[in-house]
Amino acid sequence: MNKQPFAASVSVIVPAMNEAENLPHVFATLPDWIDEVILVDGNSTDDTVAVARRLRPDLRVVVQTRRGKGNALIEGFAAARGDIIVMIDADGSTDGREIRSFVSTLVNGADFAKGSRYAPGGGSDDLSPVRSLGNKFLTGLTNLLYRTRYTDLCYGYNAFWAHHLEALALDCDGFEIETLMNVRAAQAGLIIREVPSHERSRIHGASNLHAVRDGWRVLKTIMRERARGTAMTPQTQVALAK
Repeated sequence: MNKQPFAASVSVIVPAMNEAENLPHVFATLPDWIDEVILVDGNSTDDTVAVARRLRPDLRVVVQTRRGKGNALIEGFAAARGDIIVMIDADGSTDGREIRSFVSTLVNGADFAKGSRYAPGGGSDDLSPVRSLGNKFLTGLTNLLYRTRYTDLCYGYNAFWAHHLEALALDCDGFEIETLMNVRAAQAGLIIREVPSHERSRIHGASNLHAVRDGWRVLKTIMRERARGTAMTPQTQVALAK
């Protein structure tokens, strides 16, 4: 595996369903030093897989066995071979050029690098007022219940050391996967640092996100994990990456 510019190999997981039009834009932003890209295909009915293979001949493809973003990510994580795992979206909203910042944060001591649109230097072209309000409420609730200091709970641009997968013990199928990762990373006492990230609007197609439905699933996840009663360890840290 290519070790430059970091002394760690990097796997990028891209869950995708019917994103053939967006993939050229997404893959064009990926740094050339990435060691592997894994496309998790949600049984697309367009040319998603063919386009991805044409763009990146060394691509690895995992065909999703169930439905939902959470299931796609879990299956992609299981297939990853890199020391570091980065998760990005296939709709063009996450910029692959930011991967260097996430990996640098991990190499410099973090266990989990969490993207934030609200951290200084971050932003969004896509957040509606309703989604922003809901996110702020859910973020505040999580901080209250888990003694974290997150600024952006519901954002899917994250990276972490692969050896922490066991501690995260991910087991959900939907969009709430991002919240589950954040909560369990805190519960496991991982060193968490937020990385400023700018979210762009989806380039082509319609989003599968439904604010009310998925917000309710996130809320249930927050409360369910709290009810599990897993004690937080004192070394848990959430800070802005330097």
